[in-house]
Amino acid sequence: MPASLEHTHSGTPMGANLIADGATFRVWAPHAHSVHVVGDFNGHLRTDTDLLTCDNYGHWLGFIPGVRDRQRYMFYIVGDGSEGPKRDPYARELETPFPSKCIIRKPDFPWHELGFITPPFHEFVIYQLHVGTFFTPNLPNKAGTFLDVALKIPYLTELGITALQLMPIQEFQTQFSLGYNGTDYYSPEMDYAVADADLASYVAKVNELLESKGQQKYEVAELYGEMNQLKALVDICHLHGVAVLLDVVYNHAGGSFGDESIYFFDRQATTGGNRSSLYFTDKGHAGGLVFDFAKPEVRDFLIQNAKFFLNEYRVDGFRYDRVEVIDHDGAPYGWIFCQDLAATLLANTSNAMDLAEYWNVNPYIVKRPPEGAGFDTTLTDGLRIAIRNVIANASVPDERPLDMTVLARNLWPDGFYEHWHFVQGPENHDIVYKGRELRISNLGDPSNARSWFARSRARVATGLSLTAPGIPMLFMGQEFLEDKQWSDNFVDDQNLLLYWAGLEQGDKDMIDHLRFTRELIHLRNSRPGLKGQGFRIVHTHDQNRVLVFHRWVEGEGHDVLIVVHLGNVHRFGYRIGFPGGGNWREVFNSDVYDHWVNPQVAGNGGQVWADTQPLHEFNFSASLVLPANSLLVFAR
Repeated sequence: MPASLEHTHSGTPMGANLIADGATFRVWAPHAHSVHVVGDFNGHLRTDTDLLTCDNYGHWLGFIPGVRDRQRYMFYIVGDGSEGPKRDPYARELETPFPSKCIIRKPDFPWHELGFITPPFHEFVIYQLHVGTFFTPNLPNKAGTFLDVALKIPYLTELGITALQLMPIQEFQTQFSLGYNGTDYYSPEMDYAVADADLASYVAKVNELLESKGQQKYEVAELYGEMNQLKALVDICHLHGVAVLLDVVYNHAGGSFGDESIYFFDRQATTGGNRSSLYFTDKGHAGGLVFDFAKPEVRDFLIQNAKFFLNEYRVDGFRYDRVEVIDHDGAPYGWIFCQDLAATLLANTSNAMDLAEYWNVNPYIVKRPPEGAGFDTTLTDGLRIAIRNVIANASVPDERPLDMTVLARNLWPDGFYEHWHFVQGPENHDIVYKGRELRISNLGDPSNARSWFARSRARVATGLSLTAPGIPMLFMGQEFLEDKQWSDNFVDDQNLLLYWAGLEQGDKDMIDHLRFTRELIHLRNSRPGLKGQGFRIVHTHDQNRVLVFHRWVEGEGHDVLIVVHLGNVHRFGYRIGFPGGGNWREVFNSDVYDHWVNPQVAGNGGQVWADTQPLHEFNFSASLVLPANSLLVFAR
C-alpha cells in the first residue's frame, strides 16, 4: 500500500508539512517513475508505505504518520536516467554539514508582537550587508552569522537606517559566497547559523537586546537551527524599527549543483547527449542556469518562495537580482513572470517593497501592468557613475572643471515619476568588490585614503546620496570611511574585512565620518523636504565646481536647499538664489565634521539672509561662504 492520502487535497502545501500525527509530503516530479519519502521515521529505507501518489499534474503526494519536528528526510526518485535521493526543493532547513539531508520543521517562532509596520518607501534608507563578512567575531573558526548581525542592530538603529538589505542568504554549496549561486531556495544558509553547542552565549547577548525593549527573552532551544536564527534577526530588527529586505536570485540558480540538488530533479534520461532539466533552460548565467520561465510550475516555485519569506519570516520586501536576465533570457515568459510576481506580492502584503535590479536601467520595470512589470522601485546607476566621476576627477591635482552639470542631470533619472521609484548610492557590493572599483575615500585621494582630500570628498559623495531624490543605499562600512575593497572570502582575504577595530580603538577619522553620516541621516529623517517629491536644479557651474538643488514637499513647502562645492579652496561671497526671502538656517555643514568639531570650520555661522535680489529664477538670493569640498543644507 502506498502512503495514505489522508490530510491531502488539491491545495496541499509543497514540501514537508507537519499535520495531525504526522506530515504531508508533496513534490513536483512529472517524469519520475516513482517517488518515496525516506527519513528518520522509517529508517531511511524505501517501503511501499512511503511511496507517494502522482496526481494528474505531476505532483507526488501523501501523508506519513509518526513524523516529528526536526526529523531528517529526503525524496528518493526513480527516473529514466537514474535513481537516488533528492533534497526537497521546499525544505525549510538542511542538516549540517552540506551536502546534507532535509529537516522537517514546525514554522513556529516566538515572535514579539509589537505591530511593526514597514515604512513608506520614501522613508527608506537602505543599508546593504553580507552576513558572512559584516561582523566576524569568531574568525578564523567561523564567518559571520545571522545573530552576529542581530547584535549590531542597535548600532545600525543609532546610525538611522530604516531598512537592512541582506545579500542572498539562501543555501549555497560552497564554504563562502556572495550568495548568488544558491541551490536550496527555502532553506537559509546553514553556515550563517550558530551551532547548537555555541548558542547559549549568543542567546544571552541577544536577550539583552530584548530586555532593553522590555520584551520576553528567547529560550536557547527556540533558536536552534538557521531557520529560527534568521527569524530572530528579523524579529530584533522589527523591535528596533528596522525593515528587512532579502536579496533573492530568481534569474538563475547554482553553479555547483550536486546529484541530490534541484538540478535534473526527476532524474530524466540522456537523449542525444543532452538531458532536459525540470527547472532550468540550457542558458547559462553567472556560472549557473537560467530558470525555465515557460513552465507555470517553475514560475510558481519562485513566486511561492517570495510569499514564503514574506509570510513565514515576516520580511519587508526583496531586492531581485538581475531582472533583465529574467526578461531577456526568459523571453517571452520572463516579463509575464515579473508581472505575476509583483501582482501576487502586492495582493499578499501591500506595503512590502519590490526592488528590481535591471541593467540597463528601464523605467518600465516600475510601471504598473499591463504597460510595466509592476515593481515598486529599481536600482539606478546614473548618479553613482556621476558621483564617482566627479570625485575621481577632483582627486587630480589641478583646477579642471568637473561635470557638475552631468551630476545634476543624474539626480533624477529620466523616465521616473515618483522619487522613490529609484535607489541610488555611490557604493554597492558589486562595485567595490575585490579587484573592481575603489571605495569612495580611496577614489577621493588614491595616494592616501585618510587625507583631508579623501575625507572631505567622501563626505560629499555620501552626502549627495543622502540628500538627493531617490532611496539612498549605503554599503557596509561606507558610514565609517572604510577604504578597503571587500571580499566574501573570509579565509584568504581577512585583510579586507571591515575595520571595526578602528571604531573600537578610537580612530578619529572613522568616528568623525560615522558622526557625519549618522547626523545627516537623522537630518534626512527629520526634514520632510529631503524626502519630498518637489525637486529642481537651481544652479550648476562646472568651472567653479558648484551644484545647487532645491527639494520640498509639494503642496506643503518644507523647502530645503542643498549646496555642493568640490573646489579645493573656500569660496566667499558666492551668491545663490533662494526660494524665499529672510532668514535661512544652515542646518548642516559637512566641514564641521573634519576633526569634530572642526576648529577651522568654514561656513555661514548657522544662518544666512536672503534679500530681494532675484537670481536663478528665484525672487531672492543670498551671499554664501562655500567651504572647500563641502555639502551645505539650508532650511527654514
